[in-house]
Amino acid sequence: MCANFKPINLMQVEQLLLPMIPFAYEEEIFPSFQTPLLFKSNQGIEWRLVNFGLIPKWAEDKEVAKHTYNARNETVMEKPSFSEAFAKCQFGVIPVSEFYESKYINGKPQRWAVRRKDGQAFYIAALYEITRLKNGEVVRSATMLSMDAHHHEMMKEFHEPRTDKRSIVVIPQQRLEEWLSLKQPNIMSFIEGFPVEEFECYYCPKQRHNKNNLQINMFD
Repeated sequence: MCANFKPINLMQVEQLLLPMIPFAYEEEIFPSFQTPLLFKSNQGIEWRLVNFGLIPKWAEDKEVAKHTYNARNETVMEKPSFSEAFAKCQFGVIPVSEFYESKYINGKPQRWAVRRKDGQAFYIAALYEITRLKNGEVVRSATMLSMDAHHHEMMKEFHEPRTDKRSIVVIPQQRLEEWLSLKQPNIMSFIEGFPVEEFECYYCPKQRHNKNNLQINMFD
């Protein structure tokens, strides 16, 4: 599932008429990195910088985040890592420019990117938590919700053959306020595949630099 993405950029923030983001963050995010999260407080829609990978209240440290960056919508209410945040309707979104998945070509994985055709950022459904660790540190964290993708025209082509096919859950722009304002943990009306006609995917190998500082394409 989604473990790597590019978060929203400044131009996309302006396009979507969102509040300006008041902190710095990485251009590409991996589990345990800090990423922007959009949520609703008593003051309205706000940004928070959160750990990508939810850290539940019972966690002793941040290591659990390496395994909690995605949460299945089918079991989120049952899993100890997510159940408390879900019951409290701690819903947010992680706005992204594009995310990356592995597509297997002739038995070998290639990194592909998924993005909107119009270049706008889009909202991935998220669940967030605020935890105080044993050392006293207060950590804000979040996980992306996922759904079955066996019948999704685009997402069914990703991941290793003969394995479970999953997709992130995209919250439509017109339902953002509704999602962020949920008071009951009933999310089934939001669990639907994103419209393929609005998105595109393309081969996007990782790049590294050799000793002469030249970029070299790499498989994921």
